[in-house]
Amino acid sequence: MKYAYYPGCSLSATGVEFNMSTLALARKLGVELREIPQWNCCGASYSHNRGHLFAIALPARNLALAEREKLEVAVSCAACYNKLKAAREAVKSSPEMKEKINRVLNMEYNATYDVLSSVEVFGKRYGLDNISARVTKPLTGLRVASYYGCLLVRPPQLAMDDQENPSSIDDIIGALGGTAVDWSHKVECCGAFHSTYNSKAGFHVIGDILAAAAESGADCITVACPLCMLNLDMRQANVNRQRKTKYKIPIFYFTELMGLAMGILPKELGIQKHFVNPGPLLRAKALA
Repeated sequence: MKYAYYPGCSLSATGVEFNMSTLALARKLGVELREIPQWNCCGASYSHNRGHLFAIALPARNLALAEREKLEVAVSCAACYNKLKAAREAVKSSPEMKEKINRVLNMEYNATYDVLSSVEVFGKRYGLDNISARVTKPLTGLRVASYYGCLLVRPPQLAMDDQENPSSIDDIIGALGGTAVDWSHKVECCGAFHSTYNSKAGFHVIGDILAAAAESGADCITVACPLCMLNLDMRQANVNRQRKTKYKIPIFYFTELMGLAMGILPKELGIQKHFVNPGPLLRAKALA
């Protein structure tokens, strides 16, 4: 299995452990991820404010570079996935847009190869049976709330799974020997950047997600988005101060849980970088 890999900006900064665990897991499974040479920011946080053509051209450049290698594109960050997938669909569905993009980029892009989230690459493409066969430390007794957030499942034409009740990450957790809990907030928005510029509203949204996970009996939450990780992990202390709660719910990237179940050391996965200490839970479940 070989893919053009788009890490995006966050995976070298606030989401560095997502990149670490993705690459470590790929090595373990024999999945070749070729980083797109000279990739650029996908514009997820700002490009739409500069116009529709600009918002498509930025991610399309990365796809054009990958297309030269004749490879499908693997994307870890949910926001990057959404932007790259949208750019492909825009070019694929409109000859006029294709002509404009090729002119702006001064390179040919035909939208030939698909854009896949890392959930699809490691889950659907690699296969659940193959995942189970590689498990050496099953997640036995670990109750996990799979959190999909917004951008993997919205809008419908870009979604990698069902918009209201996705199951892709839940299926991976099951293949690892864990229990994916049924809970109410798996596709609720984490509040994005509200935690920064409107903290009261942002912490309220995050608090609702943490409360729902706790109510479900989950031991931890797993995510596939650097911003979701940032909000649910780093902001728990803020939520506790606002709500007078004592949440200490470990948050993991799904790639970290896969890596742990396959015997990859926590340090190699970047787990030591988390704000909420997952050590007690991992030791209790014999995973560290």
